[in-house]
Amino acid sequence: MTSSGKPKVDLFTPIKVGPLTLPNRIVMAPLTRNRAGAGDVPREMNVTYYVQRASAGLLITEASPVSPLGHGYPATPGIHTESQVTGWQDVTRAVHERDGRIFLQLWHVGRISHPSLLPEGELPVAPSAIRPAGEAMTFTGPQPFVTPRVLELAEIPGIIEQYRQAAENARRAGFDGVEIHAANGYLLDQFLRDGTNRRNDAYGGSLQNRTRLLMEVTDAVTAVWGTERVGLRLSPLQPFNDMRDSNPEAIFSYVVERLNDFDLAYLHVTEMGQDAPGAAGPAFDLGRLRELWHGLYMTNYRYDKARANAALASGAADLIAFGTLYIANPDLPERFARDAPLNIPDAATFYGGDEHGYTDYPFLDIH
Repeated sequence: MTSSGKPKVDLFTPIKVGPLTLPNRIVMAPLTRNRAGAGDVPREMNVTYYVQRASAGLLITEASPVSPLGHGYPATPGIHTESQVTGWQDVTRAVHERDGRIFLQLWHVGRISHPSLLPEGELPVAPSAIRPAGEAMTFTGPQPFVTPRVLELAEIPGIIEQYRQAAENARRAGFDGVEIHAANGYLLDQFLRDGTNRRNDAYGGSLQNRTRLLMEVTDAVTAVWGTERVGLRLSPLQPFNDMRDSNPEAIFSYVVERLNDFDLAYLHVTEMGQDAPGAAGPAFDLGRLRELWHGLYMTNYRYDKARANAALASGAADLIAFGTLYIANPDLPERFARDAPLNIPDAATFYGGDEHGYTDYPFLDIH
């Protein structure tokens, strides 16, 4: 018990997330690994990878593009073709056979792409024609980003429909829910921040307008799943993909207040960018968003067991998502429970390749 008389909460305290009861609060964060098969279809290697990690309280898949134009990296598994749905069915079936729970992350990269990755060499789309600094990762190696094409007002309902159809596809694929990816400089994040959104129509300018697409996508996805099986990810301080905003506290506080109306399964706020203060705009305390949010709050970024337990015990978070640690430790809950040594991640094998650095990390020998 705590000094307040409430039971102590830690990583191994069960928790209800919507209709699901998680046996622990250890979440596998969404992790792009660039190992899908032909046609961006999940394959047997991907099945093995997720099954190995099924002891997590919740698995969140790598980001899964909602349409052909939503792709921005090689070999990322999509959720917009029948073959992809079938491939994901193999994943969810195997995870459920191990008593796991798994959400699919819905993704559209927007401007963070390259014509060589898109149908018929099309330009990437974005809220505004602002070329990001940096390089796209293509099948032939890094290539400079291009200036994206502005999404016309008449095209936006089609983007919302892509998310809705992808959510429906995720249901057919057997997932337990979905997470809307509105973080890390991709399309929905690009609409939110004024560094990438210079529109002067109903989707630009004011806080309400810049938030409009995210709310419409959330409406469409929750219409498919119900609010209790939909999570949403934000990255208010993340400068990745050349992102910035003149007042991130204002826009993200507004977003959280609006999202409260949905009663979502959880809000997932990554702390990425805290180690680069001011890079994405004026820094602010993310605890402000925790105070504004009425539901379950998930966070991540370089947490270890001690830091995670401290955050849970203090009420700073309800769930902790682990990324790099889960790459190298498929049995992370078991290792945390036993205070066992952790495998060291091999960063050279994070993206692309074969089973090496993907499904060959050792499990604890507990016999």
